[in-house]
Amino acid sequence: MKYLYCVSMILMGGILLQAIPLHAGADRSSLRSVSSGSRLSQNEADKIVSLHNQIRADVGVGPLRWSEELSAYAQQWADHLASVKGRMEHRPRSGKWRQEYGENLFIGTASHYGTADAVMAWAKEKANYRGEAIQGSRFAKVGHYTQMVWRNTGQIGCGTGVCRGNLIVVCNYDPPGNFLGQRPY
Repeated sequence: MKYLYCVSMILMGGILLQAIPLHAGADRSSLRSVSSGSRLSQNEADKIVSLHNQIRADVGVGPLRWSEELSAYAQQWADHLASVKGRMEHRPRSGKWRQEYGENLFIGTASHYGTADAVMAWAKEKANYRGEAIQGSRFAKVGHYTQMVWRNTGQIGCGTGVCRGNLIVVCNYDPPGNFLGQRPY
């Protein structure tokens, strides 16, 4: 045990600081990064942007840039989802947690999946997309992918949480996409 660090955990509305042993070379992704705006390391944030931009370039859409503001917003929701035992749901349309941006969610076993896996899972929906305008009937099969490549979106920010051994990834997009009757590109 070379290092100790603290992880904030949401517990019944309060914050519990828990000391966790950290060996050399261990993952420090649960630490809040000053430069990314969330718990993501700068390397994770850069990888998320790079993957998105590769996928966007494949369809001729301009690149995204990282937003610390969006990242902090995404981190708040990731923390909330972790506090409700990992129940996955998008932000509501009104109230305290009102949705202001486009949003993609991912959950997977923390010991197996990382943030790049979340991006690649969303990107796999491309196989279901045929270039049509967004329709409610097909949205569930393509909505993560189409948000990733929405032509007017210029910024992204992501946050993570862990609950019951599962990694939660939340990414927010500004301006949002996925408008019914419109094509992403």
